[in-house]
Amino acid sequence: MSFIEEIKERAKKQIKTIVLPEAEDIRVLKAAEQITKEGFAKVILVGNTKRIQEQAQKENINIENIKITNPENSEQKDTYANTLYELRKEKGMTIEQAKELVLNPVYYGMMMVKLGKADGLVSGAAHSTADTLRPALQILKTSPNTKLVSAFFIMVIPNCEYGENGTLIFADSGLNEEPNAEALSEIAISSSKSFKQLLGEEPKVAMLSYSTYGSAKSSSTEKVIEATKLVKEKEPQLLVDGELQLDAAIVPEVAEFKAPESPIKGKANILVFPDLGAGNIGYKLVQRFAKAEAYGPLCQGIAKPVNDLSRGCSYQDIVGVVAITAVQAQQ
Repeated sequence: MSFIEEIKERAKKQIKTIVLPEAEDIRVLKAAEQITKEGFAKVILVGNTKRIQEQAQKENINIENIKITNPENSEQKDTYANTLYELRKEKGMTIEQAKELVLNPVYYGMMMVKLGKADGLVSGAAHSTADTLRPALQILKTSPNTKLVSAFFIMVIPNCEYGENGTLIFADSGLNEEPNAEALSEIAISSSKSFKQLLGEEPKVAMLSYSTYGSAKSSSTEKVIEATKLVKEKEPQLLVDGELQLDAAIVPEVAEFKAPESPIKGKANILVFPDLGAGNIGYKLVQRFAKAEAYGPLCQGIAKPVNDLSRGCSYQDIVGVVAITAVQAQQ
């Protein structure tokens, strides 16, 4: 059974409700139809009911049994606006601004999650990461004991012996542009928890660099060395090593030569990149050249499950991310 099929089976054991606020996008409607057909989650479409139904009819997509909520004529919009105002008034938000914002499907969807009308939200097919995460952080806030919200991809690579039978986490590949050593350490720790939650296997974290054990020296390599040290101090039981070049992180024969004392022994299943440029380029290279399934950017550190999508995603990608979000909501 593939990774995503296992996730769907787990989702079926405790059905959760996920909001899709980009409901006029054909890919989202196709995904909603498929999710409902497979029965691993309930979905709520948020947007203009007439336009959503017209789009579905035009493309012969069956959304007959899927709930649609239109913020503009919702009975909840005043309650949501008042709650949003109370949450943000100390930041200068007026009640008029709150009333305007809850008409936005992403903000409306976040309020549904905040007030327990849904368990999670998936957006990003037609919005930037900022447009998805800004309302999440304003409304849902960060998880307790979380210092940093970060993003990761689950990469499922066909015919691949690396990682966990071809499955790895790439972090941060979607959010933090230039993390310092402290931020990198938090990304590594959060990613290890996400790996354990979603794959159920022991995390093995590689802190990546263009250097292995001092083969080069710069402020960039020193940052990764310091981040590795911080992870070991914070989570002494976690299998982590760095700084490592990619081959020393995932190829045991190379690790034996370049890093013979490495505790992960070339079997990393979590790759922590030194910056967003490396992480984002890395995941796209693997996705396109290796024909990998790329699920994400998935978010870690938000109080309730909210996940972003790449604007280049397919409807199948949305189906997979909704399944992952549903499993996150079970925790």
